[in-house]
Amino acid sequence: MSPEGKTLLNIIILGLGFMVIFTAFGTCGNIEQTVIKSFNSTEFHGSGYTSAYIAVFIHPYTSSFYTLSVLLGIAAAVLWTAQGNLLTINSKDSTIGRNSGIFWALMQFSLFFGNLYIYLAWHGKSHITDKDRQTVFITLTVISLVGNFLFFLIQRPDPELEPSDDSESLLPADISDSGSVVASQSLGSQAWNAFKKSIELAMTKEMLLLSIAFAYSGLELTFYSGVYGTCLGAMTQFGENAKGLIGLSGILIGVGEILGGGVFGILDKCHCIGRNPVVFLGLVTHFVAFYLIFLNIASDAPVAPEEGTHMQAYIQPSVHVALICSFLLGLGDSCYNTQLISIVGFLFPQDSAPAFAVFKFVQSITAAVAFFYSNYLLLQWQLLIMVLVGFLGTVSFFVVEWTVIHSRRDSDYDSI
Repeated sequence: MSPEGKTLLNIIILGLGFMVIFTAFGTCGNIEQTVIKSFNSTEFHGSGYTSAYIAVFIHPYTSSFYTLSVLLGIAAAVLWTAQGNLLTINSKDSTIGRNSGIFWALMQFSLFFGNLYIYLAWHGKSHITDKDRQTVFITLTVISLVGNFLFFLIQRPDPELEPSDDSESLLPADISDSGSVVASQSLGSQAWNAFKKSIELAMTKEMLLLSIAFAYSGLELTFYSGVYGTCLGAMTQFGENAKGLIGLSGILIGVGEILGGGVFGILDKCHCIGRNPVVFLGLVTHFVAFYLIFLNIASDAPVAPEEGTHMQAYIQPSVHVALICSFLLGLGDSCYNTQLISIVGFLFPQDSAPAFAVFKFVQSITAAVAFFYSNYLLLQWQLLIMVLVGFLGTVSFFVVEWTVIHSRRDSDYDSI
């Protein structure tokens, strides 16, 4: 197999591994708030804790739930940092956007398969019984374990195809000249150096600006993966099939994610557009979705009890509008995340692991904050927070992208 074929195969295996794991974990996140309300009283070591977290819901106990939640947070940091690092070392400046799109499209097939199962299993049910819960989460646990083994198929790329030094001039020398760690260092020293490098990267102008966009990705991740499905399930005016809409909504979110990842990967390969138009499309798509959700979903839906809400928003609640919003949420999320992955990998090719660690740190913090306030704030205030942070995050992304473009032009002129 050619070196180019090996790196592409690694990206495909990476996407398939995440697809299988998140078929289980993403589906778990989409239904966990609904399930909780129904209670009667290598570099990829982190992937195993995902399976353990899912298994907690088979026989839930408060102590095990909170313990595994903490471990899951640590494991997710390891897993996603490894993902960003692997994506970067298997890409070049000319392929980072394409590979980001391929990975994202493959991974988001998880939303389709997992939520299709939920829709078929819970269709027509207004209450989730213990047997329903156990059947679903045993199945999801087994699926996630299968995904763990796919990571062992990833091969080390050939050294000559690792990212070139073309991008190093875009960053200060002290940030980009220490990408590799000496093999003789102990694991503890490597970890400490990686931590220090993450702090240094977090203080750069580019990363500080991008942190606002990272924060928005965390807020909208919480909303589409956990809050919106709960809102649909709480709408009694959707009838007896309201709980089944959680799975159907997840399917359409997945369709939007897959379409966005696939299309933007193709466009990047053709060099038709840059990153800014895609991010702007994502922002507009999300704003349209937020406005329709504001009109269609009752304001107390996120905080409604298990019996649901009888309130009505500003229009007669429509299942079709709700599902269109699901698709738009997925499409907008793919716009944002594919370009965030692309620009981080492009800016920090020699320090991809600590750079993606900063990315996931900010995203995870804001996702956790959003999960906290989602249990207390009415829907319109949650939407307003995302609108404000999304606008600021998009502007900051534009500034960083323009800086990259101007720096590259200057370097091209200097080489003439």
